[in-house]
Amino acid sequence: MITYPSEFSGLISAFAPNFSKKVFEHAGQLVLGCVLTCGKRTVCGVLRTLGRASKADWYSYHRVLSRAKWSAYKCSRILLQLLLRCFLLGENTLVFGLDETLERRWGPKIKARGIYRDAVRSSKSHLVKCSGLRWMCLMLLAPVSWANRIWALPFLTVLCPSERYHQERGKKHKKLTDWARQIALLLSRWLRGFKVIIVGDTTYTCIELLAATLGHVLGLPACALMPHCTARHRNGLQARRAGLL
Repeated sequence: MITYPSEFSGLISAFAPNFSKKVFEHAGQLVLGCVLTCGKRTVCGVLRTLGRASKADWYSYHRVLSRAKWSAYKCSRILLQLLLRCFLLGENTLVFGLDETLERRWGPKIKARGIYRDAVRSSKSHLVKCSGLRWMCLMLLAPVSWANRIWALPFLTVLCPSERYHQERGKKHKKLTDWARQIALLLSRWLRGFKVIIVGDTTYTCIELLAATLGHVLGLPACALMPHCTARHRNGLQARRAGLL
């Protein structure tokens, strides 16, 4: 039995109602191991860090992610409440960032994988594509006092399968703007009474998205909150928005 530090125990106990007693014990150890593990944070790597790789019940930790019944949706809401309590207590205006990230994964059981543009390696003159899972991340933009800057703290991720994945299963494909609309409306229900601002790049510059979230959240381009953004970038963005209107 692992004894948690008092600071960690106070935070992790907020998630206890979403798990059974046994599953929560294993889930808490996995979270603690993720904090302590260097390199890839796989279940096996976490167990090695905790010194439990040779234990007979090692498979129980894998089942936390594969078989145990718990709601990531509810855990995301609790995590958001903890972040607000820690970094933005008493604030009425909350700013969030919305962006996608690619997880490079291969394997016969990974069905939602697609081929997407690699934003890091690509440029205006050179296009690089990569295969993997596309996740949409919602992040709380909060000032961190000891870092003297604003950090993007993710608390909700949504898998956005490829168009081919939906076509093979006879389902209607949901575009990134469709996922963004659902996330924005979900966030407005979670934070009633707050002024919510969501910041994103030009991927979300869509009239349908703005119309669907009007009155719920305020959407801004990423450069609107970046003091280092040049005037040329701002003028270019204004011209593109004028063309859409």
